[in-house]
Amino acid sequence: NTDSVLRANSAVTDYWKTGHSYIKRRVAELGAVAGFEKSGHFFFNPPVGRGYDDGLVTAIAICQMLDRSPGSSMADLYRALPLTFGTPTMSSHCADDVKYGVVERVVADFQAMKRDGTVFAGQKIADLITVNGARVVAEDGTWGLVRASSNKPELVVVVESPVSSQRRGEMFEAVDTVLRRS
Repeated sequence: NTDSVLRANSAVTDYWKTGHSYIKRRVAELGAVAGFEKSGHFFFNPPVGRGYDDGLVTAIAICQMLDRSPGSSMADLYRALPLTFGTPTMSSHCADDVKYGVVERVVADFQAMKRDGTVFAGQKIADLITVNGARVVAEDGTWGLVRASSNKPELVVVVESPVSSQRRGEMFEAVDTVLRRS
């Protein structure tokens, strides 16, 4: 879970719409040091980069990380990160003319549950991010994401738990239940 690592290093995170252009623009608007997009785009502003997606700058940043950790391999640095239990990105068919309405209903359901203190996936909802669909976060950090695909007739679902594969499964089942009634 990168959020816990970032918080431990006093970084502020900002969630935004998925997509290369959205993230590039958001990084520039905020003057953020860096921005990352799940499909593999890495944006670095000064002093690391110049604000655009640059694989070479990313490689140099990784080399600098390794230089600051003498005696550690990239595998060592990776193993030092907290273990998480995530799903691959799952996509279920949903017609283009319906998918945004489904997501609106999912968001409304999650907002009502959070407001009412409803137990969801065995815990209360600690956070709800609705920038691009709904990312619902339980008290233990386990989260589920539902959003409409911007370029396919699909809903995108991702679930992750910093706790266990069992918690990941509980979150998936809870998200699936909300989706089925939406």
